[in-house]
Amino acid sequence: MSDLGSEELEEEGENDLGEYEGERNEAGERHGQGRARLPNGDTYEGKYEFGKRHGQGIYKFKNGARYIGEYFKNKKHGQGTFVYPDGSRYEGEWADDQRHGHGVYYYINNDTYTGDWLAHQRHGQGTYVYAETGSKYVGTWVNGQQEGAAELIHLNHRYQGKFLNKNPIGHGKYVFDIGCEQHGEYRISELDRGEEEEEEEASTTLAPKWKATKITELALWTPSIPQEPLPADTAPGQEDAGGAAGGDAGEDVLGQMDASEAEESLRLGDDDGDSIREDYTRDEFRYDMDHGNLSSEEEESKQSELLE
Repeated sequence: MSDLGSEELEEEGENDLGEYEGERNEAGERHGQGRARLPNGDTYEGKYEFGKRHGQGIYKFKNGARYIGEYFKNKKHGQGTFVYPDGSRYEGEWADDQRHGHGVYYYINNDTYTGDWLAHQRHGQGTYVYAETGSKYVGTWVNGQQEGAAELIHLNHRYQGKFLNKNPIGHGKYVFDIGCEQHGEYRISELDRGEEEEEEEASTTLAPKWKATKITELALWTPSIPQEPLPADTAPGQEDAGGAAGGDAGEDVLGQMDASEAEESLRLGDDDGDSIREDYTRDEFRYDMDHGNLSSEEEESKQSELLE
């Protein structure tokens, strides 16, 4: 998603200073706290040093945009908040007049990005939240694009794998909240390419398709019950007899509990497995980054083929 209204706006030229009220140094330069009104209608109020904006200040553009933060020799540098004309805003670190470091961008459609920035672009580790669907991308970015290892989290399932040019690619898996994992691979099949696309290299990237390979269920886990030590004043003979008897009784009870719980868990596991195979086994899924949804593209007859 592009950063709407994120292009920086021109500020005043160094040789056209406009009106100024504030402190000056012995050389007559703006130095200290001051307020300036520029010929283009912009205003600045804050710190100056040797004639340049330097330190904490507020810059207001005539079109409604504004920057509240730190300056270094007339450039936004350090911590600052920029509110853009369309209402979106960035809060975070700046370097040499660009978003650089760690920051949060609040988009006009209520999406948010929290993470690393490099030269005005999302770059490094970050989290993008889609306001419309509630889905979020947690992973790496390269030059503004989703790329590298990441996790795409939806309301009732998540995808874990690698991304390239905003699309999942290669091996990965879907983890469903009902208790199963579907393993597979995102790939671009040669059969999906038309004759015209084979003759000439298309500039647009084809969306990869999901090829499922297997479904695994979550492993059963039964916590062990620690045995408490016997009192220290127990007689030696009683300790041996009581320990042996207590151990046998404890093991019998624990064994009965484990068997009962295991039987019930396996029964539930079988029911869940039927539901898993019925509802979530698919040969193909189509990935939709804009809405974070998945859609089936094959008939249900392929489910049995996959399980066999």
